[in-house]
Amino acid sequence: MYVAVKGGERAILNSYRMLDAYRRGDRAVPELSLDQIREQMPLAVSRVMAEGSLYDPQLASLALKQAAGDVIEAVFLLRAYRTTLSRYGYTQPIDTGAMRLQRRISSTFKDVPGGQILGPTYDYTQRLLDFTLEAQREADALPAGGDALDSAMPRVTDLLAHDELIDAEPVPDGDPEPFDLTRQPLDFPASRAARLQNLARADEGFLLSMGYSTQRGYGNTHPFAAEIRYGTLEVEMHIEELGFSVTVGEIEITECQMVSQFAGNADTGPKFTRGYGLTFGYGERKAMSMALVDRALKAKDLGERADSPANDHEFVLYHSDNVEASGFVQHLKLPHYVDFQANLELLRRLRADGAALQPTPQAAPTALIDEAVSQ
Repeated sequence: MYVAVKGGERAILNSYRMLDAYRRGDRAVPELSLDQIREQMPLAVSRVMAEGSLYDPQLASLALKQAAGDVIEAVFLLRAYRTTLSRYGYTQPIDTGAMRLQRRISSTFKDVPGGQILGPTYDYTQRLLDFTLEAQREADALPAGGDALDSAMPRVTDLLAHDELIDAEPVPDGDPEPFDLTRQPLDFPASRAARLQNLARADEGFLLSMGYSTQRGYGNTHPFAAEIRYGTLEVEMHIEELGFSVTVGEIEITECQMVSQFAGNADTGPKFTRGYGLTFGYGERKAMSMALVDRALKAKDLGERADSPANDHEFVLYHSDNVEASGFVQHLKLPHYVDFQANLELLRRLRADGAALQPTPQAAPTALIDEAVSQ
């Protein structure tokens, strides 16, 4: 990389050792364990899993530890590891209506069937530093079995669909094999399946910014949070040799469905349209942002005006990946000696040519000064 750096390979190896020392910090302080990261930093672990496209809390915790807390670097590490894994097949589509809920809220119905379940959230806390945490205070634990609701609750959008008040999203004819963004290049026009996959592993900050822009006038939708739900559900895989599906694991997910008004067009009448967001783990802000952007990307398909940044498919999808963005920005740290010297030489030649065409440097300014003094 830096061939001109004094010491060459030795300097790079020393950089590795300095990075290890920086990551470890004061050795008088106990080393952070993966169990501590996984259990006490679940939101960071969830984000790394979502943007790394790999559901594995242990590996996500390892990536966070190795990256010294740098989420984007941890995502990069997890994605790199993901490429070494074998693909055995596809799981069955998950039914979020059967989720064992820990949180479920709706801003569209006060008395939503099943009730509003607040669950674990910062929504009702004061944004004040809790200095009791410095003393490593242990909070009162929930009683066993009191942290999840086992009964399935109907989705709010299903209630709207029952009355044909929202756009239907049926399974495509023939139930084609799903698009796989990790193995197929993104092409335009991108299908909604491809767009949702892209958004599901997009950078949370980018999606938050795009979603925010649609609410500040750079868009033409006025959404409502029909439902946000967080919990666990089983993942099943159909085994051809057995002739039935078996459970291969259980995952935590967060789902958000936004609904927006749609005035209708020549082919369909007025109704609600939806934006959808789903992410691994507990990632409410990411799921909400994803739903906002998903709906914004549907504007052109619905015949709406699509002249805002969040409506531009290529702009959003090409620039939402933090690994790609980080790599392109950080490549500027690599040696560019030849390019810079070529620009430097060109600039000097242009300035020299320009100076040769100018009159005597002091002639014009002196004349102007003399004229000003005489007046």
